[in-house]
Amino acid sequence: MKFKSIRKTKRPDLVVSEERGVRHLHVGGEAIQSAMRLDDPHALELDYTRCMMAFLLFHPQPRRALMIGLGGGSLAKFFHRRLTGLRTHVVECDERVIATARALFHVPADDARLTVEHGDGVEALAPECCDLLVVDGYEDESTPAAMVSQAFFDAGWCALREPGVLVMNFMNDDPDFDRNLQRIERAFGGAVIAFQSLRDPNIVVLGLKGAPASLEWDVLRARAAALEKSYRLPFPRYVERLRTMNRWTADELVIGAAPGTA
Repeated sequence: MKFKSIRKTKRPDLVVSEERGVRHLHVGGEAIQSAMRLDDPHALELDYTRCMMAFLLFHPQPRRALMIGLGGGSLAKFFHRRLTGLRTHVVECDERVIATARALFHVPADDARLTVEHGDGVEALAPECCDLLVVDGYEDESTPAAMVSQAFFDAGWCALREPGVLVMNFMNDDPDFDRNLQRIERAFGGAVIAFQSLRDPNIVVLGLKGAPASLEWDVLRARAAALEKSYRLPFPRYVERLRTMNRWTADELVIGAAPGTA
């Protein structure tokens, strides 16, 4: 495995590695923050990033996205290439990450549908500034405390137009996961869906604003089949995963505070 150190400062080390045709970004440790297959740089290489696309099951036509955390830009690139009706604003706190993503991970220059800004993603939240809020900010395997506070999740709810969705990535061994999930539930009035990614040690959490109290499985399966055709991602498997961490009945997935158990 080859490693290239971008620069060493008091900030976390930024390292790029390559192995078996895949380029990886590491920030502050050995954990992989982003991955890009060199022969298919716009594909979603990491399983958890593919799983984060499950938001389309609940909000199929987002128009304006705010993304906190760029990393190697996997999701930003995928949005730019495949969700052509979406305008994406990315806020990244480390200008080295932005430079690396553009130099080594094929993140395109700003245009009418993509802007990448160096700044504080927490401060970027403003009332009704987006209908899709993507949060994937890590240093090694830890989420910054400011991005899991109750105030952050409350501001995230306010930032979303209705209908809208927050999609956030957590490590499945995060000792504070239950606390953080409860904070999201408080902010979103209980309208929260979570599921374990298919292969990676990650949990994807969706906070839904303006969602119905429930969705029939037949509706979700039909959406999943259409989305799989469009994006070549295993949306039907995401639907089946929704049974593991959420309330449901034989006929429907329960969203929000409505009673229901598996």
